[in-house]
Amino acid sequence: MHLFSSLILLPALCHALPSGRDSSSSDTQYTTSAAEKTLNPYPDHRVLAFRNSSTEGEYNFRLTVFSDVHFGENPWDAWGLEQDRKSLALMREVLEKDEEAIDYVVLNGDLITGENTFRENSTDLINQLLTPFIEHGVPFSTTHGNHDNQPNITHAAEIERELSIAPTQSFTRIGDADVGGVGGPGNYWVPVYLHESDPTPILVLWFFDSRGGFSTTPGQAIDDWVDDSVAKWIETESAKMNEAWGTEDRHALAFMHIPSHHIEQTQDELDSSKTPGQNGDSLGRGSTQDSALATRDQPFWDSLNTNVKNLIAVVSGHDHGNEWCARESSKDVVFCFAKHSGYGGYSRTGWGRGVRHFELTVQEGTEGVNAETWIWVKEGGEERARVTLGEDYGR
Repeated sequence: MHLFSSLILLPALCHALPSGRDSSSSDTQYTTSAAEKTLNPYPDHRVLAFRNSSTEGEYNFRLTVFSDVHFGENPWDAWGLEQDRKSLALMREVLEKDEEAIDYVVLNGDLITGENTFRENSTDLINQLLTPFIEHGVPFSTTHGNHDNQPNITHAAEIERELSIAPTQSFTRIGDADVGGVGGPGNYWVPVYLHESDPTPILVLWFFDSRGGFSTTPGQAIDDWVDDSVAKWIETESAKMNEAWGTEDRHALAFMHIPSHHIEQTQDELDSSKTPGQNGDSLGRGSTQDSALATRDQPFWDSLNTNVKNLIAVVSGHDHGNEWCARESSKDVVFCFAKHSGYGGYSRTGWGRGVRHFELTVQEGTEGVNAETWIWVKEGGEERARVTLGEDYGR
């Protein structure tokens, strides 16, 4: 049974804005009152902050990535409903299994197998797949993938539904109408503070819309890379952050569904002794991954790695058989695949389903954020490919 009534999708939703958002100026989203943190896009949300650990002076922030949930595949038969049931069971097990709470969740694209949805109830699937996170009260964000743009579903429609059912628990945002290109409205950032009372964040989570799929006009494909307009937006937002917060002691994680084309070469250079993790999916089939089409997402990749300092890692999904972290040589940045989490979507024997965890640690009185990451696989409850990210990782 669907939890909420259905929402009829219209192409106009591609440019819809969340309630209360003024589209007349990109600066209207920011709070400048002395009583509130400056440059705060979430005045009505909880303040995201690291938590005290059992070690004196140590603070932790655990972020868990679910990717490629592919909810709603084959909804017309028992097989499809069973895959959704198993996906929900995996989500609940992850949220319940750790003694320490997960501080934040990212759902990194392909939330829905959109080509299998029906127009009259497609966004009802958002209600269902977000239920475990809403039940547990964990804050979360989403990115969206090529299967989330289809004739009966759009990235914008999914975001609108998400915000309607979890308005203060979801940190997802629709960006300005001139940022993201056709089919790519989900470009935004989220601040995380060391202490709730701090005036400036120690970590910024960046989310980028890599688009892809098809428009609401049947047969009209959408470009499957981060649009050039996002490059300028990154530069502008970073400049605002630097002006408000300074340039030191701020770290970042970046998320997008489809990896940059540079990652094809990164895979070709993998050394499993330095970069553990399953490597079952060959890259190079998507337009952004194809080295022959390297200029497609180059403006975005240049801007991200030029303007976002102390970038711990860039995290993508999309390629279900991969779960490694490696250093991308052209920008000297660490790239990580998440883990295929859903029972919808393609798979192979032995790949399994699971999540990627990040444990970020700060020791008060020292500089920097220590980042550890690993894969958890539901089959057998196995943890694997645990690595510490930093200047020396993958070299």
